Amino acid sequence: MGRKLRYLPDEDHLVEITCRVIHQRFLLRPSIELNAIIVGALARSQQRHAMKVCAFVYLSNHCHLLLRPDSVEQLANFMRELNSKIAREVGRLTGWKEKIWGRRYTHIIVSHEPEAQTRRLRYLLEQGCKEGLVASPKHWPGASSAKSLLTGEILEGLWIDRSAQYKAWERNEPNPDSRFTTRYRLELSPIPCWEQLQPHQCQARIRALVREIEEQGQGASVLGVQAILEQDPLARPTSQRLRSPAPRFHAVEPQVRRALEWTYHVVRIAYHQASEALRAGKTPNFPPGCFAPGQFVPIRS
Repeated sequence: MGRKLRYLPDEDHLVEITCRVIHQRFLLRPSIELNAIIVGALARSQQRHAMKVCAFVYLSNHCHLLLRPDSVEQLANFMRELNSKIAREVGRLTGWKEKIWGRRYTHIIVSHEPEAQTRRLRYLLEQGCKEGLVASPKHWPGASSAKSLLTGEILEGLWIDRSAQYKAWERNEPNPDSRFTTRYRLELSPIPCWEQLQPHQCQARIRALVREIEEQGQGASVLGVQAILEQDPLARPTSQRLRSPAPRFHAVEPQVRRALEWTYHVVRIAYHQASEALRAGKTPNFPPGCFAPGQFVPIRS
């Protein structure tokens, strides 16, 4: 099966991103060092690509992000730089020599419906809770936006310039991580339907969602933070949970979903026609909201 067409209906659409670790291994197992690296990679990629980040959570074998990209090109370049940096650093921390990510990220467009957007935010917040790992989003020990969304806490992470470090090593100069480390601050944006709310109003709504999640799991046994931190990063789940195919869109009302599906169908036809023209050596006319293969900005350290 071919890859799904990367497409955005218009600017500033809320998009849910999912990335899964190869073999479902626990290579993203939380640690103080990895948490700082993930937040730093997010913050630097945000600064370089002007990406609006609404929420994120990194579990031991997958991650979810809620983003508001202006274009599909911006999204592709942001994710390429982010996942590339995290993969290299995870390899250093764990000794894993193969690729980290099982496949390219999955992006699902969220409709402009307030309920659809709020549902996806709640879904990110309940990560770790619905799997029976922790009792509250506040307890997850990995990289997460939950505490910042609840309290306005500043999110800062570290970026280590490995290219400059390697050049220093070639010159036989001292090359400790601290010499090439920069602190970056990650700015969180509200989901589009909360754009007009004040920060304290957004925090109140987040607290309400967190209370719902905590009450829903009340009394259930959880794995616990200590057991999570003690997991072998090269291990994988003992039982494989079946996952249903990811939808192309998140929408509440059926007519909204149908409209999004129809628009995607029309764009996909136009995209295939443009691709055929490109292969034939003609001037292609790719439809708005997608891009021709290979149109990327090179990554620079």
